[in-house]
Amino acid sequence: MLVVRMRKAGSKKRPFFRVVVQEARSARDSSFVENLGTYNPRSKPAQVDINKARVEHWLKQGARPSDSVRTLLAKHLVRDLSPQPAPAE
Repeated sequence: MLVVRMRKAGSKKRPFFRVVVQEARSARDSSFVENLGTYNPRSKPAQVDINKARVEHWLKQGARPSDSVRTLLAKHLVRDLSPQPAPAE
């Protein structure tokens, strides 16, 4: 299963994150499928540069966002990208 998660970059005590699509069982900083953008929490205000179209594409393909990415997307994107339940027929 694929997940959208944050991959840590930067140096000690100066975190910088890349938002990536990765296999769920792989380690945090191992190989990834696609880089979707960046998040810099140290700048004031925090800088978020995420490709919204690609995030929507991967979520439609079945990738699940991690808790931290879901919170990040909810704060910084206009539309809610959490998985929606299927309509009942």
